[in-house]
Amino acid sequence: MEWFTPWFSAPGYELSRLVLQRALAVVYLVAFLSAATQFRPLLGEHGLLPATAFVRRVPFRASPSLFHWRCDDRVTGACAWAGVVLSAAVVAGAADAVPLWASMVMWALLWFLYLSFVNVGQIFYSFGWESLLLEAGFLAVFLGNAETSPPVLTLWLMRWLLFRVEFGAGLIKWRGDACWRDLTCLYYHHETQPMPGPLSWFFHHLPKPLHRVEVAANHVAQLIVPFGLFFPQPVASIAAGLIIVTQLWLVLSGNFSWLNWLTIVLAFAAVDLSPLAGTPALDPAPLWFGVVVCAACLLVAVLSYWPARNLVSRTQQMNRSFNSLHLVNTYGAFGSVTRVRQEIVLEGTDEERLTPETVWHEYEFKGKPGDVRRLPRQFAPYHLRLDWQMWFAALSPAYTRGWFEPLLERLLVNDRATLRLLRTNPFPQQPPTHVRALLYRYRFTTREERRRTGAWWHRTFVREYLPPVRVTGQYGGRSW
Repeated sequence: MEWFTPWFSAPGYELSRLVLQRALAVVYLVAFLSAATQFRPLLGEHGLLPATAFVRRVPFRASPSLFHWRCDDRVTGACAWAGVVLSAAVVAGAADAVPLWASMVMWALLWFLYLSFVNVGQIFYSFGWESLLLEAGFLAVFLGNAETSPPVLTLWLMRWLLFRVEFGAGLIKWRGDACWRDLTCLYYHHETQPMPGPLSWFFHHLPKPLHRVEVAANHVAQLIVPFGLFFPQPVASIAAGLIIVTQLWLVLSGNFSWLNWLTIVLAFAAVDLSPLAGTPALDPAPLWFGVVVCAACLLVAVLSYWPARNLVSRTQQMNRSFNSLHLVNTYGAFGSVTRVRQEIVLEGTDEERLTPETVWHEYEFKGKPGDVRRLPRQFAPYHLRLDWQMWFAALSPAYTRGWFEPLLERLLVNDRATLRLLRTNPFPQQPPTHVRALLYRYRFTTREERRRTGAWWHRTFVREYLPPVRVTGQYGGRSW
């Protein structure tokens, strides 16, 4: 084995691997917790888009998932909580306390459990960070544990993944909206992003020259810095450090689920922390493990053809998976930036007969803007799936297909599971007789408006998004 160890192992990266694996397990924990608390009302047997109907019409080979075997609320709930327990065990060090093969089995179980949710999650699991977690989780199977030195091939695959995340995001911006090229996108983005955070109002009110500096720095961080990941140390560590800093800036400015946090985690594959921990003497990697890692590397190399071709294509796509296992994907975000923020506000009334004097009461969501006096909250890395879809629904009714009408139906009967997705229910005793949807334009208040009114948002009525609907399902005499 002496000939095998020097080129296969990466001594000095043990602490980097430890940080990477434990932090990745934390992301898994958050993802499974999100599934445990949201999957049933969104995709359960009586959810907005029941996964049971999905698995009946989509074959296993097109969407591999445990739930093709059985897809009821008891099974999906048990799998979600099993994922929470297993990821918590890995965070606590269980994967380093067992033999190497058992550690790989634990990581593989996490990956396949979460793949099972993503592959039946339809529109609610269609975001790029789902595929990113699956791809990173798959590579983690081949990182080894405390028994062996980190495999250098797997660390390079992690860097290749990080490169695609950053460089792909940079290219989609440069090729997309003109405001990225004239450095003006952040005049709007902090205000119009899907779910602003508690500091987004303050970021929005930074001087415009600083906004232009932010955009320029983003181009450097995503189009130039990622190449440094493939250079010798200390250049690779410096490049990873710059990526971490820019991602922390994004964490402060908005809520993007675990996208930014997972990108930070991946950066540790390029960080040499040996000056902090030294280089412990570990046993050589078993030959069988080396063979498995080489096979995984070959698989990733073959599958990289499609995302690499996508990167150089003038018709670059973002957040695309080229296979049903979500391995070696393409990434990117905000190729275009919305200039005006619109929000759908859901209202209900308990009056039997509607008149111009009817009193309507608003439903409040946990994350998306509603009450103009409520400061946006920090939820990331936790992902509020319904809130995000409401942002898309405000952009176009096309994004509501299949789930918006069932949402209103659940509100009309005070469905407890659905109401747990919301912040407030204005009808705690009896369900409303009617609900409706209104469209508003939202903008951040100015500093003077904020001092005078105490409000973080100013909103202007645009139009009726959907007329009142009764429990019968008839929409005021109009079709959906």
